[in-house]
Amino acid sequence: MPKLIRHRLRSRIVFSMLLFGTLLSALFALSALLLQEYVTDQLISDTLREEVDQYLRQLRVDPTSAEPFYSRIEGYVTRPGQADIVPIEFRDLPSGVHEVSTARGEFRAAVRKADDFWVFLTYDVTSNQQITRQLWIAMVVVVLGFSLLSLLLGQWSAGRVMRPVSDLANRVRAMSGSSKPEALAPHFANDEVGELAQALDHYIEQLRDRAERDQAFNADVSHELRTPLAVIIGATELLQSMPDLPDKAQPRLLRIARAARQTVDITTALLYLARAERGVTDESNARDVTAITADVVEQYRPLLGSKPLRIETELDIEVNVIAPESVLAVTIGNLLGNAIRYTPEGVITVLTAPGRVEICDQGPGIDADDMPHVFDRHYRAADRSAANGKTGSMVSASGSGLGLAIVKRLASLYGWDIELKNRPQGGLSATIWFYGQSP
Repeated sequence: MPKLIRHRLRSRIVFSMLLFGTLLSALFALSALLLQEYVTDQLISDTLREEVDQYLRQLRVDPTSAEPFYSRIEGYVTRPGQADIVPIEFRDLPSGVHEVSTARGEFRAAVRKADDFWVFLTYDVTSNQQITRQLWIAMVVVVLGFSLLSLLLGQWSAGRVMRPVSDLANRVRAMSGSSKPEALAPHFANDEVGELAQALDHYIEQLRDRAERDQAFNADVSHELRTPLAVIIGATELLQSMPDLPDKAQPRLLRIARAARQTVDITTALLYLARAERGVTDESNARDVTAITADVVEQYRPLLGSKPLRIETELDIEVNVIAPESVLAVTIGNLLGNAIRYTPEGVITVLTAPGRVEICDQGPGIDADDMPHVFDRHYRAADRSAANGKTGSMVSASGSGLGLAIVKRLASLYGWDIELKNRPQGGLSATIWFYGQSP
């Protein structure tokens, strides 16, 4: 579908008025001039035709009748074949009315060549044509004047027409960030704009109710999950402290405890998202992202299973960020979990650098067509494994497509930037920039 060119409605109204006024005045002027020229030509032609016929009849009654002569009309009467007294421009004209251009000017000539007499009657129309040209110039000036008037009227009427629409747009724009915006319809008349305001009020009310229900549901679910998770964590800690605990049970309990802690972090992060709260204040302390990253790596190592895959860390740089620990753990964990899930073999490198955490894998990466959509909810890119002999990628046809969407929402809430890019040597790098956009 071709991209539509956007024009302001006010400009379109002004242009329509200008075009309508110009075309209407031009058509009127053209019609008036053509009608005037047609009537004048007909009047002159009919007059000359009648005059020459009348003079011819008079000659037949009285051959001594004088030739007609006026200031602008000249007459010539000769016998057939004896037209020497007639100007050369008119001699060879057949019977009828003709337009003739001469050195003296423009003429209209009426000719009657009978068997007994040849009658020539000429009429000087040079001044008529000059007047016509002046009329054309005057009409052009009038058309330009009406065009200017149409432009001014268009601007005035567009301002009048667009004022309610602009007011509606400003009021809608002012609603941004308001938890309970003011109704729009009472501020507008019962016209088309008023109907639009009523429709917007109804739509905004539906959106607000839906958002409130979703936020309440997410907050309730996140809150209610904390109790059973706390029980699980407490029970695992109690079992780990038992002196007669079998050696094989210890790592399993440790995995349960880590999974429960990870679930607590996820529910806490989702609670912040549901409430659109950052969970930090001016008194909040900075979190050690390096230590959190090391802890997340240990939590996710069991996901490697029997894959020919290992995680290497370069956590020598200390990075501090003011944010809840749960949010940092969920953001880093989701990116690391995707790298583990969709990288079949090789090495995943997790490193900290000034202002960022970077996770690099050796998977097939992301297709260029899919890259702009990887953060969309439920978006699942086409699997590239068939093309390069590997099974999986950072974003694959499998999975729910929610992990990266949650990461993006958390990053937006805290002002971070998430950058995904394919590595020249193969694989994908996912970087969290904590202090604004990437360089």
